[in-house]
Amino acid sequence: MKIAIIGATGFVGSTLLHEFAGRNHEVTAIARNPKTSVAANVHWVQADVLDTAALAAALEGQDVVVSAYNAGWANPNLYDDFISGSKAIQAAVKKAGVKRFIVIGGGGSLFVAPGLQAVDTPDFPADYKAGATAARDYLNFIKEEKELDWVFFSPAFEMHAGITTGRTGNYRLGLENPVFDENQRSILSVEDLAVVIADEAENQKHHQQRFTAAY
Repeated sequence: MKIAIIGATGFVGSTLLHEFAGRNHEVTAIARNPKTSVAANVHWVQADVLDTAALAAALEGQDVVVSAYNAGWANPNLYDDFISGSKAIQAAVKKAGVKRFIVIGGGGSLFVAPGLQAVDTPDFPADYKAGATAARDYLNFIKEEKELDWVFFSPAFEMHAGITTGRTGNYRLGLENPVFDENQRSILSVEDLAVVIADEAENQKHHQQRFTAAY
């Protein structure tokens, strides 16, 4: 397949790139500061997500677009930039005529109790509040999208560079609620997140809905 990855130099995006390239897909890696390709099936493209026309041109002919867009955790305007960037990416995907659109969002919008999302609980980390709220609000926005075959992925609560399990290829899926292991932890390595997304791109199990995964 032809796969475009937006935000291909980031923590998640670079891991997605490695996974898709390793599965021999033709990858278009899109970033503000592209790298030099070291694989024959990876083509780097420089693009600003807010330039809808340029981004749409880069996405034309793709089978799947995966957005790992991140406005930057240290960005003081994180909320507004994430919302505007995400909406611009969605518009570019539609303009390019690509139907399958996978968004890597946040886990804060997962429901931990009836009517209660994690981001609204008292113990939710303040440092992640703006980004998690932005991802939650964008999820509500994309739910109104009827033309694209979109899917929104909410990572496990624990998904960071400190998880050393690496790529196991094992995971369990969920929809609106977090997936917990036997120790009541919602945890997944970034390498296995990439496996989840690549499997979804290949098998298309979810359509116009949110899903999640963890060990």
